[in-house]
Amino acid sequence: METLVAWHLSDALDDDRIERRAKNGAKDRGDIANVRTALGERVVIECKDYGGRLMPGPWVQEAHTEAGNDDAAVGVVVAKRRGTTRPGDQWVLMTLDDLAVLLGGKREEQ
Repeated sequence: METLVAWHLSDALDDDRIERRAKNGAKDRGDIANVRTALGERVVIECKDYGGRLMPGPWVQEAHTEAGNDDAAVGVVVAKRRGTTRPGDQWVLMTLDDLAVLLGGKREEQ
């Protein structure tokens, strides 16, 4: 799934730098490399294929941990959607603050 997501984003964003990231062990930095926000900040993408089952809380927390490992602005999850293999049809899970950053805004301070 990771390779299909990387290919889809590379094509959709017209950016041949986007690729599947090599495993990093304890300091994992996500599954897809070289994705940026509208303002050029790094984005970590964690891919999950659990047969259509969704676990947003733990998965988004994992993506945020990996974003911290990568010094990225945002961590999001691409989750396999049951009934389709088309990459563009998969679910994207994130917080509203992550969406704001992706769209060029700033993160709400906690």
